[in-house]
Amino acid sequence: MAQQMCRTEENMRRYYGFADLLSTRAKEDPDAPALLYEDHGSICRISCSLLLEQVSVLSRQIRVSGKKCIGILCDGSPQCVITVFASVLAGAQTVLLDESASEDLLAQQICASDVDVLWGDEDLAQDLKVDCLNSLIPDLEMDSPNSLIPYPEVRDGQEPVNDDPEAALKAGCSVSGDILFFTSGTTSRSKAVVLTDRSLTASAFNGSSILPLSSKDRLLCILPLNHVFGFVCGLLWGLACGAPVALGRGPRHYSDDAKFFSPTVLSAVPSLLLFLLQHGCLNPELRTVLVGAGSCPPSILELAGRSGLHVCFGYGMTETSSGIALSISGDPYALQICPLNEVRIAPDEEILVRAGDCMMKGYYKQPEMTQTVLENGTLHTGDLGQIDADGRLHITGRKKEMLVFPDGTKLFLPEYEAAIAAVIGDKDFAVIERDLSPVMVIHDDPSNRAFLSAQLKSLMQQYPRGQQLRDMIFLSKPLPRTATGKVRRWELSQIL
Repeated sequence: MAQQMCRTEENMRRYYGFADLLSTRAKEDPDAPALLYEDHGSICRISCSLLLEQVSVLSRQIRVSGKKCIGILCDGSPQCVITVFASVLAGAQTVLLDESASEDLLAQQICASDVDVLWGDEDLAQDLKVDCLNSLIPDLEMDSPNSLIPYPEVRDGQEPVNDDPEAALKAGCSVSGDILFFTSGTTSRSKAVVLTDRSLTASAFNGSSILPLSSKDRLLCILPLNHVFGFVCGLLWGLACGAPVALGRGPRHYSDDAKFFSPTVLSAVPSLLLFLLQHGCLNPELRTVLVGAGSCPPSILELAGRSGLHVCFGYGMTETSSGIALSISGDPYALQICPLNEVRIAPDEEILVRAGDCMMKGYYKQPEMTQTVLENGTLHTGDLGQIDADGRLHITGRKKEMLVFPDGTKLFLPEYEAAIAAVIGDKDFAVIERDLSPVMVIHDDPSNRAFLSAQLKSLMQQYPRGQQLRDMIFLSKPLPRTATGKVRRWELSQIL
């Protein structure tokens, strides 16, 4: 039975894009720190006014360059943040890329999103063998990322390079460029989701309405900016609330960033939070942790709670610019629905979302795929849930053919199962999630366990440890399937 749409409202300031956010913050509190970063062992700051100035200068340079689609190899640096803002406000299509991804995956994503110039690690950019990119930039070294769109050293106290950066910025950003985030798939099935600066700032408003920060807080941005959870909850959340954002120094500093920057608030995926807790990496000033972008077992939340932290759990999707619902007190899995979102439960218990300004435009150049999940403004999430008597959302499982792991990565099950079928032959089986790991359910004799394990050993070694089959569950009857032959995974999970 379908549940009614649920909404909440909070009185929080909302920004309608990057220009609105940056110019308003610079006007109202010009000297307040917007970004913090490390330079030669010291914490440096970029004020709200200087951030606006830097973005304004770079935005103008990008417009003059004539580049239409900029791929940014996100490294989390101040220059990276400035370039993202400037590229969008220059009207360029901006593609956020994971600099730690394989060269093959980066090349595929660059071509799929029509990137015509890269910004980021120059050596990596030159190593990429991308025909579609090189055809537009014959001499990559001469037209390298950093030489194409240079900017001054980011430091406070510089002489302004523009008499009125706010006016200059607004003059050139009447039409902001789209922002493309690739879903965190582990296979070629990752898709480019088309978002906007309006959708991202709307999502930041959603989170701020339920979990506001103050200027006395300090938010540590430790997650990659090419992930929408990291971009919204690690960066925009702080900027929108007037809290300075400390830019983490990358994976090599996960163990010491918190004690170096002394944040009061941190956003993290479950696996990262577990690492920080187990290795004593958190600072005494930290009071709130927002966990999201993956399933989070109670053991992690309990461990964080015993450390005296206020732990909040967020549920969201790239397609909705991140946050859909958020827990703030009591049961961490009872989620308050964000104010700009409407949620209802379909008869088969699938979570359906209308996200207003937070909703994606669609999947880049994939209208048919967009139509399969977005129908008349309603997103079919593929997740299962319930809404309780207090209007709180509870996630109960997954309907779509994908597993989401605690680090936010995803495993596309049809490809995974096809690889298994190629090894074990024509068997009646399916892969589901149990205890945050893939488990194979198979209609077969349990005495065949050792034989099947031996057959699959070589294949499983090709996957990361967390994505290898943890167990086999043998059924005495065929797996439940639809009329078209698809496994009813949600039903299978319930009968085991």
